[in-house]
Amino acid sequence: MRQISVAVAQMMPKLNAMEENLDHMSEIIAGICKGQKIDLIIFPELATSGYECGVRFTDLAQTIPGMAVNAIAQRASEHNVHILFGMPTKAKVESIIYDGVVLIGPDGEIMGDYHKVHLRGAERMVFRAGYRFPVFETYFGLIGVLIGWDIAFPEAARSLALDGIDLLCVCASWESPNEEEWHTYLMSRAFENSLFIAAANRIGEEPSYKFFGESTIIGPRGDVFASVDTGVEGYGLAKLDLDQVKHMREEYQLLQYRQPLAYRNIVRKY
Repeated sequence: MRQISVAVAQMMPKLNAMEENLDHMSEIIAGICKGQKIDLIIFPELATSGYECGVRFTDLAQTIPGMAVNAIAQRASEHNVHILFGMPTKAKVESIIYDGVVLIGPDGEIMGDYHKVHLRGAERMVFRAGYRFPVFETYFGLIGVLIGWDIAFPEAARSLALDGIDLLCVCASWESPNEEEWHTYLMSRAFENSLFIAAANRIGEEPSYKFFGESTIIGPRGDVFASVDTGVEGYGLAKLDLDQVKHMREEYQLLQYRQPLAYRNIVRKY
């Protein structure tokens, strides 16, 4: 068995307050890891900055590595844990900003980052869209990452599943009143790809949005391994046997019986 412990951290980022958010994340990490071995902690989308920063994203976005990454890398090394967290990132050309996530390894080294591909509404005015879905190799298996609205697009999760991931991590800022949509997408992506999904959604209110949380960890057949209540800070923790992914794919044959030639229109631009 490839059994791992995964935690989804549900938090309320403070708008435009990166240092305070990093301190709060450090407290959450210490609390989750106290007295137990954790393999992976997942934080929400834009956990270091908040969501509605507008033009302030220009100041809050950081390169990788940078102050925010270094701070979380130190926590990862202290607690010997993988940490995945959302933050605004910028390229060497500082006018290019991404809605990104960073994965830190248990040795404190940067394992890679991902840029949100499917930008929604006002996000398009601030961020540049990503264009690929990287796979991250860890000591326990392959993981993929999606951010927020990415989960609404079945092609994104399917692409990662075809690349062999065992666990799909979702960092989100999903707002009310779309709770049913959130859970439906997560459940569908788990079923249709025979995947574990660990999804961290934020809580709190900003000028235009109220975020409900309901972070969750779901198995390949839709069984809920952990969940966090609506609107509260906390975390969900589950022990997962990643070998179940292979067993379920062999049993249900969803990937093996695909007929790509019959649905080539899926990748045609609308």
